[in-house]
Amino acid sequence: MKHVSKFLVFSAVLALVLNGYSCKKSSSDTNSYTAIKEKFGTRIDPTNLANYANQSKPAYITKDNTGSNRITNAKATLGRVLFYDKQLSINNTVSCGSCHIQKFAFGDTALASLGVENGRTARHSMRLINARFSNEEKFFWDERANTLEEQTTKPIQDHAEMGFSGQNGRPGISSLLAKIQGINYYNELFKFVYGNTTVTEARLQECLSQFVRSIQSFDSRYDIGRAQAPQDQQPFTNFSQQENVGKNLFLTLPQFDPQGVRIGGGLGCVGCHAPPEFSIDPNSGNNGIVGVLNGTGIDINNTKAPTLRDLVGVSGNPNGPLMHTGAIKTLQAVIGHYGQIVQAPGNTRLDQRLRPNGFGQNLNLNQQEVDAVIAFLKTLSGTAVYTDEKWSDPFQ
Repeated sequence: MKHVSKFLVFSAVLALVLNGYSCKKSSSDTNSYTAIKEKFGTRIDPTNLANYANQSKPAYITKDNTGSNRITNAKATLGRVLFYDKQLSINNTVSCGSCHIQKFAFGDTALASLGVENGRTARHSMRLINARFSNEEKFFWDERANTLEEQTTKPIQDHAEMGFSGQNGRPGISSLLAKIQGINYYNELFKFVYGNTTVTEARLQECLSQFVRSIQSFDSRYDIGRAQAPQDQQPFTNFSQQENVGKNLFLTLPQFDPQGVRIGGGLGCVGCHAPPEFSIDPNSGNNGIVGVLNGTGIDINNTKAPTLRDLVGVSGNPNGPLMHTGAIKTLQAVIGHYGQIVQAPGNTRLDQRLRPNGFGQNLNLNQQEVDAVIAFLKTLSGTAVYTDEKWSDPFQ
């Protein structure tokens, strides 16, 4: 009987212990990511992450500026939250997503994007499509950031854009880091991603750049045609005759007379925007646009450009004004600019390819050529990037 009694007591104690452990575990599971769930519902779910790390891309896409900061689902997810969080500005009114809007290929239709306290961006906001797929590792129009990682926190520290400048009485980025560390859903997100709640600028850069690099667009009519053709120079079977003519004009280098007037060949766009990525050649100079947005004087330091992919949206209209000044509004005007390059006084950085034999190029275009190139450029736009939830605003 004593043995039975001891066994019953032991069983009862064991049951209580196990039941207590089970309750604690259940309670812990129930309360895990409570702040994330409260803020984002099912839009951000650490237990069911969107696919950022293993997205498919065509075999013919070979350029990649990722470096050692390989995309992970967890860090890109945190990057998505940071990208859209207006609390990263001094007055909680502006996020990265305020100037880089998904439905406009992560660009902006405004000439100058609105920053904090009625500030304005100094240049037109650049589209962020396929930022990863380029040999060019520098960012911003003037290439002042050596990497995308470095670029991501500069708008945050810009006095007019997001305001943590440390100038004129404004707090610096250290204040932002402390601010983020005091937000409960970031405590959970940083703990989930890094194993602790510490917020640093390097971690912001790592996650923001992973999210931006994840934004890709490879479902265009160009991609359908390119997948079926052995090379770009072959006619694409899914293209119209006009689109194939435009493609050939884009790909073929022009022939010039001694005064820089085209006498044969194509437009030579390929020289700076090579397919299939259509990213900017790292060795490009200024493109002849030297104006200053909302100012006077000239600005010759802009040698970076976004990819030509998704120049237009699903409607066929441009995703906002073009060039760093936003001065050009239509694709016809873009081609017209390159069709007759004017060398502005003081523009010592005009790309050599735009001044054959020392003269600003004159492509001597006719309307059929212009229309054909426009038709081809429109084939470079996809559809999914405008609506895919993993790149959308989780706060909405």
